[in-house]
Amino acid sequence: MDEPRISTPIHVPRPAGPWQGVHENLTRLGNAVVHTTWGEWLPAALAAPGLRRLLGRDWTRYRRIPDATVRYRFLAARLLMKYTAAAALRVEPETLDLAYRLGGRPYLRGFDQIDLSLTHTGDLMAVGLSRHGRIGVDAEPADRRMRFDLLQAQMCTPTEAAELAPLPEGEQTAQTLRLWTLKEAYTKALGQGMRLGFTEFGFGLQSGRLLAPDGSPASRGEWAFATHPALGRRYLLSVACHDTGLDAADDTSVRTMLDPGFLAAMADHQP
Repeated sequence: MDEPRISTPIHVPRPAGPWQGVHENLTRLGNAVVHTTWGEWLPAALAAPGLRRLLGRDWTRYRRIPDATVRYRFLAARLLMKYTAAAALRVEPETLDLAYRLGGRPYLRGFDQIDLSLTHTGDLMAVGLSRHGRIGVDAEPADRRMRFDLLQAQMCTPTEAAELAPLPEGEQTAQTLRLWTLKEAYTKALGQGMRLGFTEFGFGLQSGRLLAPDGSPASRGEWAFATHPALGRRYLLSVACHDTGLDAADDTSVRTMLDPGFLAAMADHQP
């Protein structure tokens, strides 16, 4: 099958947008990735009218977080997920119900065709959406020093180690960091997190393709991976995207994407 294409991450500096590219990417490529900073979003998030309705089931959790910094970052991240999904589906963010699977992975209740992933580090936060299959996003500061000699046994397959070992130190460090973010993104897409050992799968240093530990292909083209610089190259943002191979509707309106059973239940409970 054709390898899925990953959209270029879009910087959205405030809840007001610009959002047009998110809907376009979801419609054209089946996925969309948005990134921003806590500082850009917090003022607008705190001043948002109807904040309780916007947060929905997360309101109580938000109010009970004792540390102000943690509480405000929780708020900004939840609003980023809702606004991103709302822009993609062209609905109002307060109409979406954000829920969590076992392990804490967020999802949109009632939207079985939409997969959602969140990452945050430093002052960056990013969200990925897909309507073709699973998606995972991960980010790290671009200047984080990840020493290959210290991490080799914990994160590298024999094939990766053989490719990394002869590289000059600077390139070796950069490629090790890139591999780390790709592996984090992939395990997040699978819903495994750190439970899946990083030495159990690998990536081609040049091709970026998913490989088995012995270097043989581990995908028939249903997975795609990409790494992009973000926020003026201060961060590396990696995306893992899976295509189920099932026909996805070109129409990304909320009525098309909403699970029919959930839609019927909503209709039954309307006065």
